[in-house]
Amino acid sequence: MRLLRGLLGAVLWILASVLGLVGLVLCVTVILLPVGIPLLGIARRLITSAVRLMLPRSLAHPIDEVSRTVTKKGRRARSVTSNAADKAGEKIHKVARAGDKLLA
Repeated sequence: MRLLRGLLGAVLWILASVLGLVGLVLCVTVILLPVGIPLLGIARRLITSAVRLMLPRSLAHPIDEVSRTVTKKGRRARSVTSNAADKAGEKIHKVARAGDKLLA
């Protein structure tokens, strides 16, 4: 999957470069300036998409990765504290039962 994303990113990068070059040539001719400027904007967006495809997920989407990591750690911490609370409750119940037996 990583190889396919890298290949797609490389092809998109080449396409964006050609599109940017055409946009630059159109900007040089004053009459076609209104066509060249939007073409340069599209080329810029394509280059950013190509870079995101080539980067690992943790670098391309850092906020999503942090959110995912925090969610996983939160679930793990919740299960650990829940287990500890259950064990403490069981021990308290045993001590209370032992105290009842002593009083009876």
